[in-house]
Amino acid sequence: MTLWRGHDRQIAQLIAAPDAGRMHHGWIFAGPQGVGKAGIAFDFAKRLLVLGAGGAAPVDRLAPPDGDVAVKLMDAGAHPDFMRLERLEREDRKGEGGGTLARNISVDQVRSLSRLLNNAPSMGSRRVIVVDSADDLEAGAANALLKSLEEPPAGAVFVLIAHAPGRLLPTIRSRCRMLRFQPLGEEDMMLALAEAAPDLSAQDRAALARTAQGSPGQALASRALDLPGLERALEAILENDRTAASERARLVQALSPIAARPRLEAFVDLVPRFIAARTRNATGRALSNGLAAYGEARRVSAGAVTPLQLEPGALVYRLCDTVAALR
Repeated sequence: MTLWRGHDRQIAQLIAAPDAGRMHHGWIFAGPQGVGKAGIAFDFAKRLLVLGAGGAAPVDRLAPPDGDVAVKLMDAGAHPDFMRLERLEREDRKGEGGGTLARNISVDQVRSLSRLLNNAPSMGSRRVIVVDSADDLEAGAANALLKSLEEPPAGAVFVLIAHAPGRLLPTIRSRCRMLRFQPLGEEDMMLALAEAAPDLSAQDRAALARTAQGSPGQALASRALDLPGLERALEAILENDRTAASERARLVQALSPIAARPRLEAFVDLVPRFIAARTRNATGRALSNGLAAYGEARRVSAGAVTPLQLEPGALVYRLCDTVAALR
């Protein structure tokens, strides 16, 4: 059972929500990607379904016991009163490997909720729908979801995970209760990473935490991309030490192949954040250099990868130049 770090206030509100009279039928869990919103949404769904079926849930944590039949069904993806909407694997890529997902959650997926919403709950008084994430709804899907939010059946609860809630339809936002989640502080980040990746050394966890801006999910995702290694290469370029030239060449070689595209995308995202972190406390000329380098890195990065506007090696080399400009 996961103990969510850094969101005590939000979890306390969710624990109290079913006992607060008529509970709101629509929720938006808003905040940066990777801070735990989806996991908390599923624990909240488990709690609602257990309570709706007459079961008991603890007062000191969000998720009910793992042994409850509703929890077992949820974990198996087989609870009849629960649906999750997310991007599906593209039909033209099935069987190819790589898990290529559709660009959006489609209107047909939202319409498929009708079989849940138009029938009585199977195991209690609740039905729960989690949309992960609402940012991925295509226009028609967003409008179809709005109709369900406007006239929800009794006992239905919608939880919309949103990384950029300002992009949602205002009419959707107005029909939901907004619960905001913030990036984790340093202590909570280290504790979360220690629990999720106990095999990592404290030094490696700290390196991951520096690149993730308070998001354990992003830190864990970046582990496979070796962002700490990319950051060490940028440090060498910044310090202009004896390895700087070889680090540039190594980055160009490592990030140019087609198979390295995810790592290239991570590098493109990392460089402006790296420059911002090194400029945060600068003054005078160092501050001016930092602001100029950050602006140039953002300009080079904007839309650089999808579609690819520069040859990968040239893109990497130009971004390394923006870091070197901080000297």
